[in-house]
Amino acid sequence: MRLSLKSSLISFALYDAGETILGALIFSTLYPLYITKHLDVKLYSFFYGLSFLFSFAFALWFSLRADAKAQRKLYFSLFSLLVPPCLLLLFLTYEKPQINFLFYLLLAVIHQQALVFYNSLLYAFKRMGSASGFGVAMGYVGSAVALVFIAPRLELPSAFLLTAFVFLSLSLPSVLSLKEPEVKVEVRLSRVFSDRAFLLAFLSVLSLTEVAHTLIAMMGVYLERVYDLEKTQIYKVIGLSALGGVVGGFLFGRLTDKLKAKRLFPLGFFLWSMFLVGLYFTPKAFILPLGLFAGFCLSHLWTTSRVFILEEFAKGDPSVRMAFFSLSERIASSLGLVSWSALLYLTENNLKLSALFMLVFPALGFVFYLLSKRL
Repeated sequence: MRLSLKSSLISFALYDAGETILGALIFSTLYPLYITKHLDVKLYSFFYGLSFLFSFAFALWFSLRADAKAQRKLYFSLFSLLVPPCLLLLFLTYEKPQINFLFYLLLAVIHQQALVFYNSLLYAFKRMGSASGFGVAMGYVGSAVALVFIAPRLELPSAFLLTAFVFLSLSLPSVLSLKEPEVKVEVRLSRVFSDRAFLLAFLSVLSLTEVAHTLIAMMGVYLERVYDLEKTQIYKVIGLSALGGVVGGFLFGRLTDKLKAKRLFPLGFFLWSMFLVGLYFTPKAFILPLGLFAGFCLSHLWTTSRVFILEEFAKGDPSVRMAFFSLSERIASSLGLVSWSALLYLTENNLKLSALFMLVFPALGFVFYLLSKRL
């Protein structure tokens, strides 16, 4: 029985906020700054990237069992409740960086498992679009609060304890109230890997996600060097992007329910193409509206992509499909920066031209999408 209760919707969105705060404070900001003082950046990047390969392998193994026995909620609860103890271990081993880093990698793997099963529980909602969009909106609120109000006042190791408390507080409602999608299916990985339509759709999502992660990682540098913006002005652009994300989350969530994700998701190829062209031609005076539009593009992608995969391809196996969805984000976060570096090399460090050449990714994604629809 699919869920329509407002309490479940709110619980789902609160978890998204907690997960975003965890990512913004620990994974993206404070921990990399700490560990790279004790560990070579190349080693950090290598082992952190390697942890995602292990995470994907574990996610597939657990997902096969969760879908076969309808135990997605069990695994979601287990891995979510393991996150705060991992943060506590990071606090306790702060003075021993090598041991601390091992616990950090453990946290990364556990966190990814929790995300896979969190996304699979979206399958239980009657209106998956609204649930996904509300979660995205709350995620942007959480990100803004974390980066603007919390991060400047936090230092390690105390940040580990505060983040553990915040994450536990925001995840408990989901652990207590979300229900298991009542469907069981024995899944063979050979069937998934032979599903060419799904693999092409996976590549189409990956193509857009790569542009999105590159934007997130490099926008501050781009605004500073191309538009000569100061930090306060950059924060305004990023703030408007967050506002666009909140509004877009609600908007695209409702539209996804009305139009279905298979009709709304392809809009992303045109939205991202428009953004990249706009980034090349927009003068400094109009950069704030472009920041708002960037938030719309991001919220469209995060809202519709997971619903698209679940609606079109999850035939009782949402956990397995979400394991691949999670993999697309992890690949994109690494491959996007590699692609950006290559473009900078080819254009002799011309940031505007490099950003424009990123158009190849939504174009490729659209081709993959069209091919997936023909199978």
